[in-house]
Amino acid sequence: MSRRFRGESHHKVDAKGRVSIPASFRRVLEAADPNWKSGENPELVIVYGDHRRNYLECYTMEAIDEVDAKIDALPRGSMERKMLQRLFHGQSYPTNVDETGRLVLPAKLRGKIALDKEAFFIAAGDTFQIWNPETYEQEELAKTEEWLDELPDDFDPLSFLDGKEG
Repeated sequence: MSRRFRGESHHKVDAKGRVSIPASFRRVLEAADPNWKSGENPELVIVYGDHRRNYLECYTMEAIDEVDAKIDALPRGSMERKMLQRLFHGQSYPTNVDETGRLVLPAKLRGKIALDKEAFFIAAGDTFQIWNPETYEQEELAKTEEWLDELPDDFDPLSFLDGKEG
């Protein structure tokens, strides 16, 4: 298993759509790109999805290869395979980190999530997400806080791991 993304941060987005990637995220991208060599720029795949997805999900090369292998294992012509191919092959953008540690997000991707002057990065294990900060707070963070408020004050989230096999 490769290294995981950890943490969250806010970064400025310039008029050309360039945004710095957190340094620790770049190290994970490098480690999970089998073609990467020191001095080169690691590759990744940004999945933007359909109208229901209001963030960009960034996959390492190892993570997207795992997804592709699972898609390839599905029966040809099945609706599941077609939908996953559309999402992960069609509604995605292969790219790389530039020499200065930034991503260049095309206008189409910025427009899809209403990204303007600032981006919010949050780790998600072997992927990371890029959100419009306001959308993240209003939707994702609000859902999480609402869910947590329904739990007892002394609830330990580690209890979810009890009895689960990894």
